[in-house]
Amino acid sequence: MEYISTRGGAKARGSIQAILTGLAADGGLFIPREFPEGVLGESLAWKDLSYADLATGILSLFLTDFTMEELKEIVGAVYTEERFSSPSITPVNTIRPGLGFLELWHGPTCAFKDLALQLLPHLLVKAARKCGDDRKIILLVATSGDTGKAALEGFKDLPGTMVIVFYPVQGVSAMQKRQMLTQEGENTIVIGVEGNFDQAQTGVKAIFSHQELGERMSQAGMRFSSANSINWGRLIPQVVYYVWAYLSWLRHGRLQAGEEFNVVVPTGNFGNILAAYYGKRLGLPIKKLICASNMNNVLTEFLRTGVYNRKREFYQTISPSMDILISSNLERLLFELAQEDTDRVKALMNDLQKTGVYRLPTDLLEKLGADFWGGYATEEETKQAMAEVFADHHYLMDPHTAVGYKVYQEYTSETGDKTPTVIASTASPYKFPASVAQAIMKKEKVTGQEELALLQEISQFTGTPIPEPLRDLDAKPLRHHRVVAVQDMEETVRDILFSGK
Repeated sequence: MEYISTRGGAKARGSIQAILTGLAADGGLFIPREFPEGVLGESLAWKDLSYADLATGILSLFLTDFTMEELKEIVGAVYTEERFSSPSITPVNTIRPGLGFLELWHGPTCAFKDLALQLLPHLLVKAARKCGDDRKIILLVATSGDTGKAALEGFKDLPGTMVIVFYPVQGVSAMQKRQMLTQEGENTIVIGVEGNFDQAQTGVKAIFSHQELGERMSQAGMRFSSANSINWGRLIPQVVYYVWAYLSWLRHGRLQAGEEFNVVVPTGNFGNILAAYYGKRLGLPIKKLICASNMNNVLTEFLRTGVYNRKREFYQTISPSMDILISSNLERLLFELAQEDTDRVKALMNDLQKTGVYRLPTDLLEKLGADFWGGYATEEETKQAMAEVFADHHYLMDPHTAVGYKVYQEYTSETGDKTPTVIASTASPYKFPASVAQAIMKKEKVTGQEELALLQEISQFTGTPIPEPLRDLDAKPLRHHRVVAVQDMEETVRDILFSGK
């Protein structure tokens, strides 16, 4: 399978080069030249596969430069009970008929990013070796909270790699920050940025595109790659769990073969919901893709009006992984809406870069509305959702999942649509103990307490176990202390790579 750029100015690549490069040379994102439309059919032949076998089958549709044996080896080593606390990897917790939570947080960092970032390191290393490239792979990552820790854990001490993570100092939760700053591994580097996630992400993209730096790295036996969802090798494993959710409901009789269902995804960078869209193109009978945003509701406005405007106030919220105003993966959807007209995509991206705004033409907006619906939740609505679902169903949600639940309620109220629905539960509630405790416990019990001290209180109050990766986090020493200004990100990377600082 060949991959082309969404902007049309880069040479077509095979799946190996698309994964290794991450970003196309013209600044666009890689996309399959031909998509395997509808291959799932009614999915009956896939119904009884294990998660690992399902993942191998779906990856083989897209990563055609890898042999089936290579994919089986990689996937089989990742999706195991040793790495994931649930034997089904991503269980669907059905709290009432027609509504379930697809739990994506049973991996080693307790967030959905583990599903792809436990796999990507092995794909990258295998890809490099298959094409005879023995340069050291430098993973450069901007994170709004969860991607950074998942990338660090996935690449930890992997020979031939180094991972450098930039995170906004004031833009992640105390638990997310602690997870990153205590990260072990001789090849892991964590750097705080005095700015927000969008600024960190823009800085990383600028470093990627710096030609002189790339040439100097190549001479020194190094190359950049990306672990963010702009990398196709990071995005395509996320398709698997939406197929798994549908098959799970088929196995348990909660859906009939071919019966439609909706998917709700709390998202900021648009990658997780884009994976569900690709699942629909593979043949999943998804009726509506419901995009849930927090107060940084740039995607809600876009889905409802066709106007993408990043020139707005930036909010730091209790769902920090969604505190994003520049949704990089949206470019891939624009490519699909424009029927692969790269000139139209490039024009929209140029407008965004120059003015901070672009507007979809009417024909593309109509196509968008056929598949997607958008809504958002305020901070108070997010807390109310956590309290309500725990009170009614004794089910504990993190703030991101709560945003999804509130938007689901809004969708059903506005549309009257009672189609069975799966909500992507993207992180363990124990990753955000202060917000969860304030929502479900009396506020005076949590005011002034350290987040890590709240884990035991939440566990005792709710009768739910603390995930093993978070239990002893407060006992681990802090290993990463560097903080830089946005404008110093490139110079910091140069110092790390060439001066060993």
